[in-house]
Amino acid sequence: MGGAVIPKDRMFYKFACYGFLKNLRLFEPFLYLFLLDAGLSYTEIGSLIAVRELSTNFLEIPTGVYADAFGRRKSMLMSMASYMLSFAIFYFFSSFWPFAVAMVLYGLGDAYRTGTHKAMILEYLKLKGIKEKKVEYYGATRSYSQLGSAVNALLAAGVVFYSGNYRYIFLLTILPYILHFFNLATYPKELDGEILGKLEKGKIVAQIKSTLRDFAYMFKNKTLLKAIMNSTIFSASYEALKDYLQPVVQSLALSLPLFLYLSNNQRTAVMVGIVYFFIYLLTSFSSRNAYMVVNKIGNLGRAINLTLLLAGIFIILAGLFFHIELTIISVAFFLLLYVFHNIRRPMNVGYISDQIKSKLMASGLSVESEVKTLLASAFAILMGFLADLFGLGIGLMLTGMIILLISPPFFVDEKN
Repeated sequence: MGGAVIPKDRMFYKFACYGFLKNLRLFEPFLYLFLLDAGLSYTEIGSLIAVRELSTNFLEIPTGVYADAFGRRKSMLMSMASYMLSFAIFYFFSSFWPFAVAMVLYGLGDAYRTGTHKAMILEYLKLKGIKEKKVEYYGATRSYSQLGSAVNALLAAGVVFYSGNYRYIFLLTILPYILHFFNLATYPKELDGEILGKLEKGKIVAQIKSTLRDFAYMFKNKTLLKAIMNSTIFSASYEALKDYLQPVVQSLALSLPLFLYLSNNQRTAVMVGIVYFFIYLLTSFSSRNAYMVVNKIGNLGRAINLTLLLAGIFIILAGLFFHIELTIISVAFFLLLYVFHNIRRPMNVGYISDQIKSKLMASGLSVESEVKTLLASAFAILMGFLADLFGLGIGLMLTGMIILLISPPFFVDEKN
C-alpha cells in the first residue's frame, strides 16, 4: 500500500473543507426522531428513504449530462442549491407527501454530487502524478467529513436541547451549506473535466445507452462485478440502517435514571449528542487510517471480504441486544458499523479503481452508485416493514441475516 505521506497543499484543505461542511447536516442525528415525532410509521420512514435513494438513481443520468455540458463545479453548485431547498421544505411542512418532495430534492442534490467530487479528487491526483496514493489521500480527506459529523452532533444536540424542537435544525443547516457553496465555487477549472458547453440533442438518450453498456460491461467482467457488488451491499445496508441508531439511543436515554428534571426531547438530545460525537471522532480516526487495516490484514481483498461479513454480524447483534433490552450494547454494535463503513470506503474506491482503466473510472463509480441506491431502497423498505411488523430489534436481526446470506457470492479475489 505504500506509506501514508500525502501532500497537504491548498487543494487538500479545500477538499477537506468540502467534507467538513458537507457533513454539517444538523438534522441527520435526529432525522428519524423528527419523522417519528411527526407521526410517521417505520414503513413510511423506510419509504421516504427509498424515495430519496430512487430519486438519486433516476436523476443520475440527467445530472451526469449536465456535468458533462457545464462542468463538475457547476454540477456541485446545483447540488448545494437542491439540498438547501429540501431543508426548507422539511422546516415548513409536517406530513408524508411534502417530505417525499423534500426527499426528491435531496436525491437530486445527491445525484449532482455522487461520484462527481470523487472524480475531481482523482483528477487532481492524476494531475499531480500521485494516483498511487488514492487510498491514503481519499481516506485523509474523508476523515475531515467525519470530524464535521462529530461537530455536527454537538451543534444539533445543542439546538434541540435549547429549543426542545427538532424542526429548527433544518433551517440552521442551510447556513453551513451557503459556505459550502462558496468553497466549491473556488475550485480550479482544470478539475471540471471535458466541458461540452451546451446540452447536446440526444445526449440523455446516448448517456442511457452508455450507462447500459457500463452495466453490461460490469456483468461480463466478473472481477469488477464482485468488486462493485461487495462495495454496494455494505454501503446500501449502511445507508438504510444506520439511522435506526436514533430510536435506539432515544430508548437508552429515556431508560437511564439521568437528567430526570429535563424533558424527554432534552434528555434524548444530550444522549444523541454524546453518542454521535464519539462515533464520529472514532470514524474520523478510522477513515484516516484505513490503509493500516489493510496492512495489518495483509491483503486488500481479504480486508474487504472480512469487513462485509462483520457488518452483517454487527447488525444482527445490534438488533438482538436492543430486543433483549441491553440497549447500551446495541449502541456499541451500531458504533462498530459506523467505524467499519469508514474503514471500507477508501479501500473500496482503491480496489475498484484497480480493476478498471482510468478513463472508465467515472463509469465504474457511477455504476456502483446506481446499484447502491437500488439496494439501499430495497433494504430501507424491507427494514421499515419488518420493524413495524416485528419490532425494531427483530427487524434489524432479520435484515442482518439477509445481508449475510447474499454476501458470499460477491467476495472479491483475495489473490488479486
